[in-house]
Amino acid sequence: MTGRVERILVAPSAGVLPAPIARARVVAGAGLEGDRYFLGTGTFSDWPDASGRALTLVEAEVLEAIGLDARAARRNLVTRGVRLNDLVGTTFWIGTVECRGARLAEPCSHLQQLTGIPIEALVHRGGLRADILADGELAVGDTVVA
Repeated sequence: MTGRVERILVAPSAGVLPAPIARARVVAGAGLEGDRYFLGTGTFSDWPDASGRALTLVEAEVLEAIGLDARAARRNLVTRGVRLNDLVGTTFWIGTVECRGARLAEPCSHLQQLTGIPIEALVHRGGLRADILADGELAVGDTVVA
């Protein structure tokens, strides 16, 4: 199973729409440099379980199907051509960066309040929360390989 990265998005703090960037430096166990969760300023930064907080992904196909802008989805990576649900519990690569699928990124009432999209539209389709296992760099166009 192979897909690709269409967009990389980072936001410096909660409440700020993520901005698209072409490349991002990633740090194992911490996330994308400059992103709110890397900086500890995300909405859920203080939750005790940090598993899957370093990187969030969502499928472009899902966003298109429900009419949600990639920035409004508030995920770090938008992918195409890969079923992210299948990556839960597996090790996969984005370019040269090794990652591990931690759990589904199920929608929450916070996302519903921000977007107006009903939670039901994203149940089991909200993307993937992953851990970064090695430092490196991600770029738009990188392959996603399970």
